[in-house]
Amino acid sequence: MVLDGKYLEIKKAIKKVLDKERYQHTLGVAYTAASLAMKYGEDIDRAFIAGILHDCAKNIPVDERVTKCEKWGIKMTDVERKNTSLLHAKMGAYLAKEQYGITDPGILSAVAYHTTGRAAMTLLEMIIYVADYIEPNRDRAPNLKEIRRTAFEDIDRAVFLIARDTIEYVSHKDSADIDPASMAVYEYYKNTF
Repeated sequence: MVLDGKYLEIKKAIKKVLDKERYQHTLGVAYTAASLAMKYGEDIDRAFIAGILHDCAKNIPVDERVTKCEKWGIKMTDVERKNTSLLHAKMGAYLAKEQYGITDPGILSAVAYHTTGRAAMTLLEMIIYVADYIEPNRDRAPNLKEIRRTAFEDIDRAVFLIARDTIEYVSHKDSADIDPASMAVYEYYKNTF
């Protein structure tokens, strides 16, 4: 087990800081990530830990996120400053290291990029990005059935489909800007297909 079995300790700690619905989502992501890791040959424990920690900063109030990022030295884009809900991913990577003792850069990166993604993601980053979108408690995303099936057939294509649908969704919101990282994911994977 990664972290010499500390994952149970982390799982208990996460349960204390997240509301019941968010914790159920988190478990769904962790188990989906472990399943995808089995399929694609990624370390199952690393995927599970990244899944458990991916939303560990969700409990931080939205109006405190910019201030905390500045205090913790987390770089923010203009889009993140305007749409502070995006900051929970980078903040989660920070907390994973500082509060939960994670030193594995792959896990930290997977947590940091689980919301926006990035071009040329690692396998673990793709697994957490996809697992967050397709976990069993999700039910409102467009094309979810197709993306769930695709995730276990071609993870690169699943990443592309999620990025495409995310950009389409955000572009229809009046006050939302598309994060440059999300656009980079779309452009990078679009050229693959």
